[in-house]
Amino acid sequence: MQDGSLRVYPLPKKDLSVNTLKEYWCLNVHDNDDGQIQGICSSYDGSFLITCGGDGNIFTFDLSPEGVPQERKAEIPSPRSGLEKEKAAEDIEDHDTYNIEEVKQKKESERIMKEAEEKKNKKREEIIALRRDFVFLLQKNQELPKHMQLCREEYEIDHRIFEELDRQKAQRIQSVQKELAWEHEKQLIGLQKLQNQFRDSLEFTVVVHAIRSNHQISTYRLLPMTEKYSQHKEQVGSKWKLLKEKWRALKQAEKAKETEITTETRHIHSELKMPEVQKLTVPFIEIKREKIRRIVEKSDKIKAKIMKRKAQWDELYKSKPRNDYGSPKDAEEIKEEREITGCYKLKTASDYKLPEHEYVNTEKKMMQLASLKELIHRKKANMNKEIISLRDLKVSVIDEIKCLVKELKSIQATLDLSECLPLPLIPQLHPDEVPEKKFECNSDILQRFKEEQAKAKAGEQLEGSASFRAFRRGFIPAPSAEEIDPTAQAADTHLVSTASSVGTEQQKVFEIEKAEPREMELEILKREKIKNLYLQETLIKKINMMVINFDAELRLLRHKKLRMDVQMKNADLRCITCCEELLILKKLEKHENLLQERIYTLISEQEATQLELKSCLAQMEDKKCEILKLRECKKALYANFQASLGESNDFAHFLTKVLKKKIECVEKKEVGREADEEDESEEEDGEEFDLRTDEENSGSEDEVFDDSVCPDDCDEALFLNTLQLRQQRLDIEKALAEEKKIAADLRKKYNALAEKAKEVETGLDMTKRDLEIFQWEKLQRLNELYVVVPLKLHQVQCLVDGEMPSDFSQALVFTSQSLEYLQKRVVDLRNEEIMQREHYKKAREKHRQLVRDKKEMETEIQRLEEKCNHLMMEKFGRLVDFEAVQAHSVNIPMEDMKVKIMEKEYEHYLELKKWEERILELQQQLMKVTKENTTKLRQLEEFCREKHQLETKLDSLPNDLGAEFQGTQTTDVKERDRLKSRLLRMARDTALLREQIHM
Repeated sequence: MQDGSLRVYPLPKKDLSVNTLKEYWCLNVHDNDDGQIQGICSSYDGSFLITCGGDGNIFTFDLSPEGVPQERKAEIPSPRSGLEKEKAAEDIEDHDTYNIEEVKQKKESERIMKEAEEKKNKKREEIIALRRDFVFLLQKNQELPKHMQLCREEYEIDHRIFEELDRQKAQRIQSVQKELAWEHEKQLIGLQKLQNQFRDSLEFTVVVHAIRSNHQISTYRLLPMTEKYSQHKEQVGSKWKLLKEKWRALKQAEKAKETEITTETRHIHSELKMPEVQKLTVPFIEIKREKIRRIVEKSDKIKAKIMKRKAQWDELYKSKPRNDYGSPKDAEEIKEEREITGCYKLKTASDYKLPEHEYVNTEKKMMQLASLKELIHRKKANMNKEIISLRDLKVSVIDEIKCLVKELKSIQATLDLSECLPLPLIPQLHPDEVPEKKFECNSDILQRFKEEQAKAKAGEQLEGSASFRAFRRGFIPAPSAEEIDPTAQAADTHLVSTASSVGTEQQKVFEIEKAEPREMELEILKREKIKNLYLQETLIKKINMMVINFDAELRLLRHKKLRMDVQMKNADLRCITCCEELLILKKLEKHENLLQERIYTLISEQEATQLELKSCLAQMEDKKCEILKLRECKKALYANFQASLGESNDFAHFLTKVLKKKIECVEKKEVGREADEEDESEEEDGEEFDLRTDEENSGSEDEVFDDSVCPDDCDEALFLNTLQLRQQRLDIEKALAEEKKIAADLRKKYNALAEKAKEVETGLDMTKRDLEIFQWEKLQRLNELYVVVPLKLHQVQCLVDGEMPSDFSQALVFTSQSLEYLQKRVVDLRNEEIMQREHYKKAREKHRQLVRDKKEMETEIQRLEEKCNHLMMEKFGRLVDFEAVQAHSVNIPMEDMKVKIMEKEYEHYLELKKWEERILELQQQLMKVTKENTTKLRQLEEFCREKHQLETKLDSLPNDLGAEFQGTQTTDVKERDRLKSRLLRMARDTALLREQIHM
């Protein structure tokens, strides 16, 4: 099937063997050269067989018996045997020969070309005929007299004809462009794909040449940065960020621990401080309250001042350093200086300590190598941009020179040959200055290539060449000059000759008609000549200056590139060293990763244990609080029992024994459980001692009593209360035992966690030490590498007897900056040593002066104390503590009592004032009532007087008189009784009022 043939083997129903496969039918359906069968498959019902070949053809074979006609017109020949012995047909091995498809395409293209050439020839013949007629008309027009000749513009019949022709031409071009738009876009996209795949990935080396010298400068050959490199760089950067975050988190955790320790110590100190005296806020009369407030504030200020003074003295004594004390500020400055200054020991020294920020691992080295390569690529790219911009400058200079030369030619055309200066040469671009144009191809290049190939070989050999086959398929050759009709060429030449003859004749006529120039015209021509000469010189100078400036720019950039070449060579050497270091680091990476992982696991374990310790401490504090609460409850229970007993209770001893029954066994169990506890306070010991003594005293009497029955003459309610209190006591003791047990377990757990934290800390320190040792060993391995250092002769300063040594193994290499820094550092250290000595002398003198001042102050203090004691003895007769007097000068409770007494007096005064107002009101009412009563008594007296008078008158009258008035006597009696009752009632009311007044 390699040659595109299909074999069909007849399979018998019986006796299948390998020999039966020797006979077959061979069907040559595909191309023998390129028609290799790529696939064979049958349809889903097995009635068709489909084959596809490399020539792009697909054939279908009918295998169904229904498709075969019954009457067979031709018989399929039986398979031949012995084909292997026959000589195989010779295959065409020449790849340049045409296949059937190419022959068909060639015939079709030749037919189209032939039709096109025929149309072209017809059009050319028509154009030649028109040209002949036009030349004949021109000759006739020349033969006519001058006044009868037609001008050039009169030959145009109508200018709109040319406009219409141009419009039709543009429409045809636009329609053709629209027809070929899809094909143009397709070919353009294909070209872009090929350029992106093959040409854009290449970096052209551009060489810019100077114009008047042999100097040249070339760009660096660079490869684009791959995506793999950028991804690897991002991964390395992310890993480095993660490591930085981890170290930052560790440092923050250490700082947090330090701050927690400081806050705890501050909290402890704040708890130990004395509580401040609370200010009194008693609502009272303004004057007294303000006075008491001032007194209290004054006492508070005095106490605060005393406490502040004491605190200052305490802090002063605490801050007093020991004799061997070192200032932490100085230690911190020394530490900072060491970190800044670094270690100036040799890296090969055994006691060299590598700082933590200078640890080297694979990620850091890969990052360093990647950044170095990126820097090299960036610098080379920048230099390439400068060289390309210089090439562009040369192109612009050449274009400008061309314009100036063209202008110079137009100026020299007006001058004489003797006055014309030689034209400057126009510089040309070298092929290596525009290497990208090597891959550009257009119709002119293809036509030139075809002509060169035609000259090199004959037509028959050209058709068999591979290059001709490559170009004839993609492009249609343009007609050459030889293929054009010779008659057309002759017509053109004749037309040109006639036109030139007409022009010469017209020039002769113009010369005849031209008159001699005047003086003004001669002056104008002279000035124009001077101006043109000046312009000629300035243009030539300008061209020369442009060339000189360009060459100067090229030389400057060339020197810059030479310096950069040295830097790039050093960078390449540094890259090689980095690669060697990277190989060593990769070998040691496994062990370093193990140490780092171990450190991280230990740190995480340490953090977890610290959290557990904190939670355990919190639980222990809670349990302590609960134990204290239970003890307070127990004390409250005993206090309640003592209160219920009262004073001089006859059954107090019995009830106490009932309450404390079984307390020994419970406490023995508790003591057995808490034998190893360390947090028992003195209050608990004292309480247990009191209880045990009471129990011993109660048990020493050896009295058997029954606590289930209340004894006679004992209060039953008190007995039941005692039993309830005993049950509560037992419950409290049980809960207390459980809490103590839990607290003991927590204490054991805390101790175990503390031991574990110590072990983890020691393991972490050991691992960090191992990591430091490993980093030092890794540094030694890296120091064993050979590093290339380019040096100049003036940089070598380790001379032996004025000559350069042959062995530099004992020499050290420094950069100029580091050497200058070391030299400057030596000078600074010497100056610093001198300053420190002076400072030490001054400090020593100051110390001596302070010692003298201290002795003088002590003697002065002693003298003042003696004087103060003498004055106190003279005044008070004894030594007095003024601070205590000032602190206790104000009795605040007494002042409070005074204020309360005054408040009570004020309240009584207000109440008494209310009662006096009430009495005054009642007295006024009484006076009003007495006035009314007096008026009524006076009226009664008047009535009595009138009565007496009337009675006397009546008595004086005779007895028989008034018989006529005896009937009205009864009414007078009634009126008198009424007045008497009213008088009695008023007298009773008056007595009541008097009683109320006297109350």
